[in-house]
Parts: sequence; structure tokens; C-alpha cells
Amino acid sequence: MTVNRIGFGAMRLTGSALGAPSDRDRVIGLLRRAVELGVNHIDTAAFYFSPLRSANELINRALAPYPDDLVIATKVGPGRDPAGDWLPLARPDQLRGQVEENLRQLGRDHLDVVNLRQHGLDSIAEHFGALAELRDAGLIRHLGISNVRPQHLAQAQAIAPVVCVQNAYGIANRISDKTLRTCGEQGIAFVPFYSIAGDGREAGGVADNDAVLAIARQHGATPAQVRIAWTLSRGPHVLAIPGTGNPDHLVENVAAGALRLSADELASLE
Repeated sequence: MTVNRIGFGAMRLTGSALGAPSDRDRVIGLLRRAVELGVNHIDTAAFYFSPLRSANELINRALAPYPDDLVIATKVGPGRDPAGDWLPLARPDQLRGQVEENLRQLGRDHLDVVNLRQHGLDSIAEHFGALAELRDAGLIRHLGISNVRPQHLAQAQAIAPVVCVQNAYGIANRISDKTLRTCGEQGIAFVPFYSIAGDGREAGGVADNDAVLAIARQHGATPAQVRIAWTLSRGPHVLAIPGTGNPDHLVENVAAGALRLSADELASLE
């Protein structure tokens, strides 16, 4: 399974972090444009929804029947009630229901990649084992893990192959450096989240620093483009999944794949 290194994160498709609903036709056009620009990796989840919008259903409406090379990665574990409030992490026996909900919303008979997004677990073995059974049953093609510590990767690999790890990571948040290196050594894709946006909830509270702004000016680029270029510089196994509801930002994000930072510029970001 191979994807282009700049994908698309669907979290913002349903509206802003403050809950403003997105324009449905604009979002559908945005998704179709992303595929036209070469995006073939979309990251989504059933819990990406607002009172009026569901990211999965928008993806279904925009892109089905799906291109053969399109990889849709979703995640399970967390959940939200109809009011949008977060529920406790799903139990292992509840994961099948979450997988089936993603299948229904996306209009598919299998999921390309399912990431187990953990929170507060010392061991993910039981949860990951439940997903491995669903993979064996044909509902899932590939498995990944998200929001994990180094020991979680080993726990998962003892059960089934892991194709990707999704962790918070960015210029100002290097806590997952060890996991990133381990993934590179083992041929596992590392997919940072919260690494692109400059501020706001989606960025994990990370603001653009002076070095990012200076490099952006030097290249005639946006700070987000510099962050994407930095992300891709961390290794050939590192993917970027910037999300946006703005068609102009989409074009800028994809174009960032051509931006190369010099050794001095990379050093200034360390």
C-alpha cells in the first residue's frame, strides 16, 4: 500500500473548532479538488461530525465510487454522543460497532486502514486484538495505532502488523521523536497530527515562531507550508495530513510538497 506523502485530514470538514457548520457543496468540491491534485490518503473518523455534517458522509458523497488508489484511514476508540460530548474510550467488544459505523457512513464493504486511538491504556493488546480479528474477518485491510507510547507499538506488533502510527508531533512538540525513529527503522509510516496549523485547538496550542515566519518570508511561502516541509524532512516514512475547509489553503498545502528547506533552515527550527 503506497500513498502520496501529502494527504488530507478530514477533521475540519464539518466546520470550525467553534462549531460553525461548513458549507456542504463547498466541502464536496474541496474533496474532489484534493483528489484532482493528487491526494490519495484521507484521514477521517466517525466522531468527526457537527450537528449538520458528518465527515465520513461528506467523503462518501464527494468521492464514491472511490478511485482505486484512494486510501481512506479512519480511527476507532473514541466516540461522541449525538450532542457531541465525548464518551469513554470504547471497550474491545464495542470496536466492531464503531468499525461498522465507519463502513456504513463511507459506503464501503471494508476499511483500508483503521487506527486504534488509545487514551489512558497501559496495554492496548486487548483492543488491538479485537481489531485484528476484524481484519481477519475482512472488514479491515490494514491496522495502525494512534496517540501511543513506545511500548504500545511493541504490544500491537506482537498481535498483527502495524502499517502506521499517528501521534501528536510538530516543530514545538518532539515528544514522539523516539517513536518516529523506530517507525523509520521498521518501515512503518509515521503520520503526525496537530503539526501543521499555527494556532488554535487543532494545533495543540502551538503558535508560529520567529524561525518559521522568517523561513516563510525567505521562500515566499506560508507558515503552514514551512511546517509541512519540515514534517516531510523528518524522514521518507513521514506523511503529512493537513486539513482545511479552504480551497486556497488546500492548493497551498499540496504545493508545499515541492518546498525544500536547507540544512541551515532546518537547524534553525531545532
